This record gives sequence, structure tokens and C-alpha cells, in this order.
Amino acid sequence: MRAFLTRRLLLLVPTLLGVTLATFLMLHLTPGDPVTIMLGEFASASDVARLRAELGLDRPIVVQYLKFLGRAVRGDLGSSIRSRRPVQEEIAERLPPTMVLALAAQVLAVCAGITAGVTAAAARRPSVDSAIVAVTLVGLSMPTFWSGLLLILLFSLTLGWLPITASGGLRALILPAVTLAAPAAAVLARVTRASVLEVLRQDYVRTARAKGVSERLVVYRHALRNALIPVLTVAALQFAGLVAGAVIVESVFSRPGLGRLAVTAILSRDFPLAQGIVLVVASMYVFVNVGVDLVYGVLDPRIRYQ
Repeated sequence: MRAFLTRRLLLLVPTLLGVTLATFLMLHLTPGDPVTIMLGEFASASDVARLRAELGLDRPIVVQYLKFLGRAVRGDLGSSIRSRRPVQEEIAERLPPTMVLALAAQVLAVCAGITAGVTAAAARRPSVDSAIVAVTLVGLSMPTFWSGLLLILLFSLTLGWLPITASGGLRALILPAVTLAAPAAAVLARVTRASVLEVLRQDYVRTARAKGVSERLVVYRHALRNALIPVLTVAALQFAGLVAGAVIVESVFSRPGLGRLAVTAILSRDFPLAQGIVLVVASMYVFVNVGVDLVYGVLDPRIRYQ
């Protein structure tokens, strides 16, 4: 297990290098100059040149990337061009609300998705299965910003049950979490349904049924545990997607978080801040996947020896 963990951790290095390089190139090759945005179009050439030199933007792009990489290795993500504050401080302020939203959405998606998937797979009536599949198709087809606006219109403006903005405390978390969780729950439901149906066709399940084991025990004790391995993989991959999807949801619901900070950084061409946000999200993504690989050994002991 230790050797396996070491190999997985070593693979993180080229992954994060690739992410930082791709992000760096995309940000710097995108039209728009942060200095012009800060000083305005009518700033003098000398002021522009002075600020570009002060920010290090006058250096070759390779030198800028290597400098960013060297600081990142030491845990220093630089300073925001816009606010001149350390990037770590900016991210530390905005990350907790986004993590709370993403975790709430993840819990909702896992609970709703697995329940719906198992119900559809074990349903004795085809109409139940068809209804659940149809609902998941709707969840996959509806854009997040559109479903968020519909939820606001129904539960906030029409019924007045839930607040719109983040100032409403925990009740204000319900609508954004449901909005963010809906597509993820739909995916998990379809994956769970397919996985459970495949397991239910296995010989050991037929043997359990032949011995008179109740269908409920067959599904929940024998089939579900083995069917959870691909479901867990998808759920883990979704977590980083939920953090990234918070960009739209936080904008719709006016929640202060990492998503809105990322939008601001990109629009203002705040390179250090945008790169730092992407690096943090990518790091969470890869470390979650390492954790999932370790959990595999608990769900299926055979994996420990592969």
C-alpha cells in the first residue's frame, strides 16, 4: 500500500505541472493587458512601461512562468495585480464559502443520485424505472444558471420560502446547493443504475436469490457494495467540477466565494490570482482522486494487491 501511495503521489507532479503551464499560457495569450485595464486606455506610455516592469510583465513569458513555478514550489503564489494583496490571503478568504457550497451539493448529489439509481435498478415496475430515467435526463439537460433562476423565481419570489442572497444564513445555502447538485445527482443516478443492474446479473446474486434471500438484502447487501466502485469514481471526479461549477451558481445567487473571485481575476487579467485559484482547485482534484484510490481497497480488497 505504501509503494502504491508513493507512485500515486509522484504522478501528481507532472499533472500539476501540466495544469499550471496550460493555465499560464491561456491567460497570457488571451487578448487584454492587465496594465491597460488598471491604468485605463489614456495612460501614458511611460506609466504603462513603469507598471509593467514593476509587475514583472515586461520579462519573457518563459521567465515569468519559471518565476511563478519557483514561488509556487515554496508555497508563495505571489500578489494580486488588482489588490496587491497576497494571493493566499485572497483565496483563504473566499475558499470556505465555496467549499461549504460544494460539500453541501456533493452530499445532496450522492444521497439523491444513489437512492434514485438503486430504486430504478431494483424497481419491479418498468414505469418507475422509466420515470427516474426521464427525471435524470431533465437534470442533465437543464443549464445550471437556468435551473437556478427557476428555483429563485419559484421558492424565493413566488412562494417566499427561501432567501436569494447569502445573507440568509443556512437557509440561503439550500437553493444554490440544490442548483449545483442537480446535474451531479442525475449523473450519479444513471451510473448507479447501470452499475447495480450489471451486478444483479452476476452468478453470486443468482445464487443468493436461489437460497431464498430477500430481494432487499440481495440489492443492498450483496449488489450495492460492489456496484459502488464506479459510482465512487464518478462522485470523486465530480467534486472538483462542483467547485468549478460554483462560478456560475455563486454569480446567480450573489454568493461571495472562489467562483466569483475567479471571474473577477480573469476579467481583470489578474494573472497571479487566476493562476493561484486554478492551482488550488487542481490540487484538490488530484488529491481527492488519490484518496478515492485508497478507499477502493476498503470497498474491494482485491484491489489492494494489484
